Amino acid sequence: MKKIFLLLLLLPVIVFSQTKNTEPEKGFVISGNVTGYADGTSVSFVNNQTGSLEKQTTIEKNKFTIKGEMPEPGIMVLVFGEQPPGIPLFLDNSHVKISGSKDSLDKLVITGSSSHNDFTEFSKELKPYENLFAEGAVPDKASMEAVEKICDAFVEKHPASFVSPVAIIRLLQVSANSAEVEKLYAMMPAKVQGSSLGQYVNQQIQESKINPIGSVIKDFSQTDTAGKPISIASLRGKYVLVDFWASWCRPCRMENPNVVAAYNKYHDKNFTILSVSLDQAKPAWMDAIKMDGLIWNHVSDLQGWNNAVATLFQIRQIPQNILIDPAGKIIAKNLRGPMLDSELSQVLQ
Repeated sequence: MKKIFLLLLLLPVIVFSQTKNTEPEKGFVISGNVTGYADGTSVSFVNNQTGSLEKQTTIEKNKFTIKGEMPEPGIMVLVFGEQPPGIPLFLDNSHVKISGSKDSLDKLVITGSSSHNDFTEFSKELKPYENLFAEGAVPDKASMEAVEKICDAFVEKHPASFVSPVAIIRLLQVSANSAEVEKLYAMMPAKVQGSSLGQYVNQQIQESKINPIGSVIKDFSQTDTAGKPISIASLRGKYVLVDFWASWCRPCRMENPNVVAAYNKYHDKNFTILSVSLDQAKPAWMDAIKMDGLIWNHVSDLQGWNNAVATLFQIRQIPQNILIDPAGKIIAKNLRGPMLDSELSQVLQ
């Protein structure tokens, strides 16, 4: 459920009803009929801020009801008996019916929500490529192109759906085509653009305009492991991968073998790497360099997330990288796995 949690963190908190009244009901009502669970089995939502489970009700004679109000349609994850799998719902303020069996939770029938219908349509299209979004996934060009087409087509078909920002977020995970992302964002009406997910997409668009591909990289200098300053300008004439990482960053350490392989394959073809560490402890930084076999130039001011170079380039997550040509022009960004080798093989031919 990790990838769903990432989206949940962008959503507002649901308000749940606590009192009975005779006025027409506002908000959502989830009516469930799921067989196979003992009476008293909990039905919970994943808290969209903490990722923890919050009990909403219990199952009695296969049935349960949850009432609440969504400030805007968004993803929630329903969990039975505090055990996986979690069932993603794209919930809006409608009457939702859920039916099925404990033995086949992946085949639950969920009706009544137009937002969830859109989410189901998009998820079904994306399912053959869901491994592309798993931690440590090795992307391939054909799958990434297929995902781009799916995301493009969904937003063009459903521009007013609150699921369309999810499609654009998935597109952002596989494509550096900021112009296409901005075009799709512009298709959405103001109410969708202003949603939590819509605002996140806009933030990503604005950040993509920082250090854009085609611009000349900003000059910087920082000290290496021996205290000697190294400037990016001193590496003019070579293709350079500016790699942002840290010893404590697990995804960075998982990616390092790919970076090592690229360096070994291309370092004698006018290619080098300059790693910028967001470490604070020099011993940990030095140990990781040695342990992972990172035999190129490394710099850091040991200020963690306040690293001056990371701040200059507005780096807010790692690993990230920037590939520049011999003139210092940015030609690619955030190349991971085989995409790094693919890009280098093209530019260094």
